[in-house]
Amino acid sequence: QVQLVESGGGLVQPGGSLRLSCVVSGSIFRINRMGWYRQPLGKQRELVATISSGGSTNYADSVKGRFTIYRDNAKNTVVLQMNNLKFEDTAVYYCNADITSRSFRSEDYWGQGTQVTVSS
Repeated sequence: QVQLVESGGGLVQPGGSLRLSCVVSGSIFRINRMGWYRQPLGKQRELVATISSGGSTNYADSVKGRFTIYRDNAKNTVVLQMNNLKFEDTAVYYCNADITSRSFRSEDYWGQGTQVTVSS
């Protein structure tokens, strides 16, 4: 069994910053691609950023230059540093990971989500 636990969400003012963390635990052989998605109220879930096992990154156009994704492979952790936050960034943020288990079965896993609210 695999578990992803997010932390770091909260309420911030426009222009402020937050750092989201996601720790992966369980019967893991290898963590492949990791990433963050978000779902604003009443809207569909959308990609925020991903990072491969080799460190290559991909960002949504709406967050380029403001958000940074990085990972600590030794700690099974992926982090999303969010700067210059805007009202439009308000959403539930979900951690995602493509994981190969000890039985060599690769599956996509999701965290429960953490709320980020940007408000003045």
